[in-house]
Amino acid sequence: MSQSILDQLSDVLESRKGASPESSYVASLYHKGLNKILEKVGEEAVETVLAAKDAERAEDKSALIGETADLWFHSLVMLAHLDCDHRDVLNELAQRFGLSGLDEKAARQQQ
Repeated sequence: MSQSILDQLSDVLESRKGASPESSYVASLYHKGLNKILEKVGEEAVETVLAAKDAERAEDKSALIGETADLWFHSLVMLAHLDCDHRDVLNELAQRFGLSGLDEKAARQQQ
């Protein structure tokens, strides 16, 4: 069975942890630390929101897809930097599947 794109990306992100900051963009983010990574996540989130607003009126949704890919990518860098696995996020989503969003939100507020 072929490896999923998220698994492949996770492997690449992990391999960049020990790399020289001059050798790759991801290695440079790791070197700059969590605050820089979070800055990039925030920047990409804003760009995704703006692209979504534009996509509402546009036939071509490629900007939205590109910005969402950037947001997901930088979120994965953040998770990897914090030694979290993307599969944990997928498992969390799987646990919520079939559960009403309103019920799930209420359960989190009671904790």
